[in-house]
Amino acid sequence: MLRWIRDGGQTSEFEGVALVHLDLLYRAALRLTHNRAEAEDLVQETWLRALRHFDQFDPGSNCRAWLLTILRNAFLNRLRREGREILESDMAATEAGAARLEEASVARSSPEEDFFQTVLHGDVDRALKTLPLPFRLVVTLADLEGLTYKEVAQVLDCPIGTVMSRLSRARQLLRKELATLAREHGYSKESR
Repeated sequence: MLRWIRDGGQTSEFEGVALVHLDLLYRAALRLTHNRAEAEDLVQETWLRALRHFDQFDPGSNCRAWLLTILRNAFLNRLRREGREILESDMAATEAGAARLEEASVARSSPEEDFFQTVLHGDVDRALKTLPLPFRLVVTLADLEGLTYKEVAQVLDCPIGTVMSRLSRARQLLRKELATLAREHGYSKESR
């Protein structure tokens, strides 16, 4: 690491290439952890790992996918270290806190916007949190962060076909969960 820090050219190159993806890393970390403090710690850990190993980054490759791979690995390592898995009870306990944080961070300008941000956005987040981790990861990366299937496959270290099947299954599960939430809120009278 000392060799790397002394080389000011690599530091500025790292900042130029990687810094633009900081918001993306934070959003992905927040969706994985459901906790702002943990997300910030995860991004910091990702940033440090990326900085230490920037000499291994291939300048012609996709920096966004490289950083998200580091983030995913850091997240999974944390889960292993803590000896925990994401269980339904963990998700339920964090839902209330995550919803309050979202509401506090969103500035609203009209009653309609307030409705869409609190009710509909909250329902989508709740539905997303019900997905098992592999499905939630693929939806977050592909649908929410806009990565291509190839980039998602690179981040998750799996074949593109696996990404496509997980995404298809995740979308089916999301549709089912959102339909249930819509019925609960009285938006839909269907009884599927």
